Amino acid sequence: MTDKQTADSGYDKRDINVRMTFLVGAAIVLVIAVIPVILNDVFVLKKEEMMHEYVLKPESAPLRDLRAREMEVLTTYKLLDPVKGVYQIPMSRAMELMADEAYRDQQKGRQ
Repeated sequence: MTDKQTADSGYDKRDINVRMTFLVGAAIVLVIAVIPVILNDVFVLKKEEMMHEYVLKPESAPLRDLRAREMEVLTTYKLLDPVKGVYQIPMSRAMELMADEAYRDQQKGRQ
């Protein structure tokens, strides 16, 4: 058989380079295995940064003072206007009084 006949036979008669094929396949598998690990590490790092930024960061003094004033308003008794007889009462007690008043009004309406 001549070279012309070999070229015209319709297919390549040479073997593939097994070593190169193995190296390329191993590189692809390595990349596919390493990318999720790297992405997971980046995700964990960003999550820890956000946790520190929004949860573990110390509270500012003005915010702490504001919350203390709000808590005082919501939980203490205080005389606001002695002339008109206006008092500040705790929120929980105000809700109880409103519920009792609504219950009494409802009972009056049934009679």
